Amino acid sequence: MDADQSFYLEQVAIDYDDDDGVDYEEVLVDDNFGESEGEEDLDTVLRTVAESEKQKTATQTGKTARAPTASLTERAEVVDDFVRNFLVKMNMLRTLDCLQTEWYEMQEKGLLNEEDTRIVPDIYTRNQQLDNEVKSLRTEVNKLREAAHDARQMYVKLKKERDFHRMHHKRVVQEKNKLVVDIRRLKQHYSIYEPTLRQLKQQYEVALREKMLSKLERDRAISHMVSLQTALDQIETQTETVNRLMVTEAEGHPSKERQKETVKRQSQQDRKEAPEGVVKQPVVQSGQQVGERGTDVKDSNFPVTIRPTQNHPVLPSSQLTRPGGLQLSSTINAHSLPVSNVSLHPRKKVLATVSDDATWKLWAIPSGDLILSGEGHDDWIADVDFHPGGSQLATVSGDSTVKVWDFSEGRCILTFTDHTHAVWGCSFHSSGDFIATSSMDHTAKIFDMSSLRCRQTLRGHADSVNSVQFMAQSSMLCTCSADKTVSLWDARTGLCSQTFYGHLHSCNHASFSPQGDVIASCDSYGIVKVWDVRTIEAKVTVDLGPHPANRLSFDPSGQYLTIGSNDSYVYIVEIPSSQVRRLSGHKDAVQSVLFDQNGELLVSAGSDDTVRIWS
Repeated sequence: MDADQSFYLEQVAIDYDDDDGVDYEEVLVDDNFGESEGEEDLDTVLRTVAESEKQKTATQTGKTARAPTASLTERAEVVDDFVRNFLVKMNMLRTLDCLQTEWYEMQEKGLLNEEDTRIVPDIYTRNQQLDNEVKSLRTEVNKLREAAHDARQMYVKLKKERDFHRMHHKRVVQEKNKLVVDIRRLKQHYSIYEPTLRQLKQQYEVALREKMLSKLERDRAISHMVSLQTALDQIETQTETVNRLMVTEAEGHPSKERQKETVKRQSQQDRKEAPEGVVKQPVVQSGQQVGERGTDVKDSNFPVTIRPTQNHPVLPSSQLTRPGGLQLSSTINAHSLPVSNVSLHPRKKVLATVSDDATWKLWAIPSGDLILSGEGHDDWIADVDFHPGGSQLATVSGDSTVKVWDFSEGRCILTFTDHTHAVWGCSFHSSGDFIATSSMDHTAKIFDMSSLRCRQTLRGHADSVNSVQFMAQSSMLCTCSADKTVSLWDARTGLCSQTFYGHLHSCNHASFSPQGDVIASCDSYGIVKVWDVRTIEAKVTVDLGPHPANRLSFDPSGQYLTIGSNDSYVYIVEIPSSQVRRLSGHKDAVQSVLFDQNGELLVSAGSDDTVRIWS
């Protein structure tokens, strides 16, 4: 461009105060200036026409017009905008200023052709689009290359782990095959000994049974010998008495009444001197029914109550006082149905169990070997008790009968059928002359083992009598009932001497302490009470609920009380401190618990068909 044609821009202010004499009227600027209601741009008009045509087409074809969708219209750039965008993109701002200055000067002077100011040719736009796509694709390629590298590393890692696990699997398979071969070889090896072991076990059981029967025969022979010796002594004494009477008659001729009185006094003295454990009653065949009769000369005399002395109190067993307490030592799978009760032999380590399967069994403890079993009841057996002499066993059942079994004869020798409903409990007197039973017929009965008849019927409870127990060396016995009471009875008169109130639910069991000064009872809501016989008050109350407490037992010291509960636990309560411990091992309700004579073993039986021994 020549120097003569150069020009410059100058800002000029227009003065409105001219002297041409024309009055100019001020025009107010509207906010919506330039946007008149009647004016529309070309795009709006085209869009309106297109929508009208779509509506007409939809109406003609009978189809419902769809809702309009947003569209993006891409307008081509003109040359100057293309160059400006390029310079801005390249950050060439000074060049952009020069371009704009020269471009507008040439445009004002008309030096630019119309072809030069049109839109950029498509090839340039396409090149720019392709360039952008290339950049985006390169970015994606880099990302994919990094992902492929990560995947390659992961593949290598997984391949190494696969090889390691494959090798470990092969080693495990080899060891398994080796163990399978060893197990097969051991099975073949031990299968040789199985018949021998079975035969030895059978021989051992037969020998053990013969040993027990031999001991019973020995005890029976000793008892028979003692009875014979006693009878011989009595005959000699009577002979001497007769001789003395004959001499006296020859000398002074005494009266017959005096002779009879002398003989009667001597007979009573001989009866008192007779040793304990002598069987006086005749053998009664199994199934014989014995009812109440009149006064019989064979009736046994009720003993006078003898309170145990407290000069040498029994201390608790070390098994109970040690920190660990009792632990489960052995388990006996005793019956095919729940075990309802247990009883321990008075002198030997023999356990008797009864079950709902209507059978009773004798077991050697703690080994758990079966000694003897018997059956004869027509329904479940509820309770069992050993004769103090150890040669007989009493069982009571839901068939309303009481049976006495003799081990030496191996059969039932006596059956009482006086109860009219199921019999729940039984208890031998410490002398062995009486047995007390409790029944669902609301009564408890006392049977005489000498006269074979019911001596007393204890009436007073308003509901089922659930348990009965004699006090040792006494004519007193206690009962508990579903009428929520515990009663104390005098066996000589058959009258209730005291009733203990305090339970709110049915009483399941009651028991004397070894000292006889307290009674413990438990009910169907898990409440355990220890009653003082003298003050008739509850000394201790322990809540083990809400599960029922089924049975309880004192240890020989009388300081610990064990309870079998329906929640499958065996609880041990220290009476002075009321502290409670529990033993877990049963899988169902615990129906019976019992300490041995020394307090070193605890036996429990439950509805899981097992007997468990704790030591």
